[in-house]
Amino acid sequence: QVQLVESGGGLVQAGDSLRLSCAASERTFGTYGMGWFRQAPGKEREFVAGINWSGSSTNYAGPVEGRFTISRDNANTVWLQMNSLKPEDTAVYYCAASSGALVSVFPRSYSAWGQGTQVTVSS
Repeated sequence: QVQLVESGGGLVQAGDSLRLSCAASERTFGTYGMGWFRQAPGKEREFVAGINWSGSSTNYAGPVEGRFTISRDNANTVWLQMNSLKPEDTAVYYCAASSGALVSVFPRSYSAWGQGTQVTVSS
């Protein structure tokens, strides 16, 4: 099973940018759809952005559309570029891998998860 490791989180001010990275362990990474999710304290894990195996299709949650961009290479990395960050973006961010053909917004569609990286946005 693919193993995922996120990096790039940190403490920033509102309006700043961060770029999260997710590195995968398998050479078959290029066959997986990838997603970014986040979980704030006391809240359920929520979909942020997803990209299909080829990179030809992406999907974003409403609160981040226009500010966040998901991208990937076919080697082993997926990125989440986060611009114009807001305090409500504060959460632990997780990347996840799915063998499905479509970009799913549901956590149950993803079979592998990273350990998460903390993003904190101060006002």
